[in-house]
Amino acid sequence: MQTRLSPEHQATPAGQQAQAVLRQCVHCGFCNATCPTYRLTGNELDGPRGRIYLMKQVFEGQAPTRTTQQHLDRCIGCRHCESTCPSGVPYHELLAVGQPVVDAAVARPWRERLLRWGLRTLMPSPLFTPALRVGQAVRSFLPEHLRAQIPARAPMAPPAWPDARQSLHARRVLMLKGCVQPGLRPHIDAATARVLDALGIRAEVAASSGCCGAVQGHMGDVEGAKVRARRNIDAWWPYIASATPVEAVLVNASGCGAWVKDHGSLLADDPAYADKARRLVALVRDPGEMLPAWLPVLKRKLGRKAAAGSLGGFTFHPPCSLSHAQRLSSAAKPGPIETSLRELGFEVRLARQDSHQCCGAGGAYSVLQPEMSRQLRDLKLQALLPQGAQSEASGPQVIASANIGCITHLQSGTDTPVKHWIELLDEALSH
Repeated sequence: MQTRLSPEHQATPAGQQAQAVLRQCVHCGFCNATCPTYRLTGNELDGPRGRIYLMKQVFEGQAPTRTTQQHLDRCIGCRHCESTCPSGVPYHELLAVGQPVVDAAVARPWRERLLRWGLRTLMPSPLFTPALRVGQAVRSFLPEHLRAQIPARAPMAPPAWPDARQSLHARRVLMLKGCVQPGLRPHIDAATARVLDALGIRAEVAASSGCCGAVQGHMGDVEGAKVRARRNIDAWWPYIASATPVEAVLVNASGCGAWVKDHGSLLADDPAYADKARRLVALVRDPGEMLPAWLPVLKRKLGRKAAAGSLGGFTFHPPCSLSHAQRLSSAAKPGPIETSLRELGFEVRLARQDSHQCCGAGGAYSVLQPEMSRQLRDLKLQALLPQGAQSEASGPQVIASANIGCITHLQSGTDTPVKHWIELLDEALSH
């Protein structure tokens, strides 16, 4: 694609980044076939090719409008277009520089500004969990549109973390402290630590670490995201640079994992942190990446249950951040989670159609674009849940995923339990 950057963008890092991405695009339109928002609206400007043209116009000097901003806002950031693109266009890199340029030129309505500020401020904050508990306490008294934005509290207490005094394993991994997951689903981190303990690996959390910065980064606050990244690197560095370093930084929310794996690019221009960020990225793992190496120990621990294939079944929804950002699952080839859990004896099903299509969660997308998000969620649930006689024959149902956003979003539309796959593995080890 030929580009002619306007003078104000020619010498800027954002302009140079935009030009590098734009010149890879051959405007074939294959991306539209898998874009969830284009499939909903049929509007060219709600697909990747249309959004690329909109951002091209902006970087070439055309003034963006509120309409430009709205079409960019409707992008979930699922990156399915990147998996489809025959030219390998890194669309997310263009969006990362294009949205801030548009937002700087187009004022949002005050309600929208307030909502976005609240999400950027509250979600990464230690105040998130207390605020969530207050919302959950009064949830039944709220109007329907507000009640839909507050997830119900999980009905049971999370399993206990392994006793640190009894888990003095030589092998260690560092876990992301996170922000919303400990409040929404503390079961996930506890289950992860218990599985690691069963494998002879100690899970550690740096007390001064926190949110990975993805919420801020995806909403245009790149500088705020960089602050979060630097803070975590400082907290993690003693574990990484010690004489006995941790063997991995384990991130069990695939959306956070995709973001942390991109810290090398995020901090590439920071002389104090660029090398540290690259070293961190080399250690970051989704638990699904490590699962194949865990199989020998897990098979011994599960014993006859694994050999007999009696561990039960579930329907797996691979999040976009797992499939299209981390490339750990694809429609053409099942990823390490699906294949390893099947090898252990689980019956792992996928959606009846479009198994790698987005569920509509997208971080804060379900709050910022609730109508589109709900439509995509309902379509995904229709494909995930068995129907009629098939439902009766297959027995109790469970949906599993690998990202807190997808888990919470899907659960809001069904009474069927939605869990992280590592919770199911923990349950199998515990019984």
